[in-house]
Amino acid sequence: MAKAKLNPMLKQVNGSLDQVVFRWLHGKQVLSKKPDMSKVQWSAAQQAHRQRFKDAVAYARAAMADESLRAKYVELAAQQGKRPFDMAVSDYFKSRDLSA
Repeated sequence: MAKAKLNPMLKQVNGSLDQVVFRWLHGKQVLSKKPDMSKVQWSAAQQAHRQRFKDAVAYARAAMADESLRAKYVELAAQQGKRPFDMAVSDYFKSRDLSA
């Protein structure tokens, strides 16, 4: 494994660049090849969960766009120390509706 000292301006690099992924593991910078997921066959359960999560995000975006519903989520999130958007996604999965 190669070791390199990063410029002090670049204290932490995350994300990907072309086919290289930058991550931090156990306090050390790790560079790895981006995985090729093009040939992965997702199961029906995985596809269903991805669709459900997509629906949850759509619900949360709509909730954040609605002023009254957003205010409810902001208040609820402040009580629990979480973000309003995350609370809306969670409520979708728990089938709770705050719009009533």
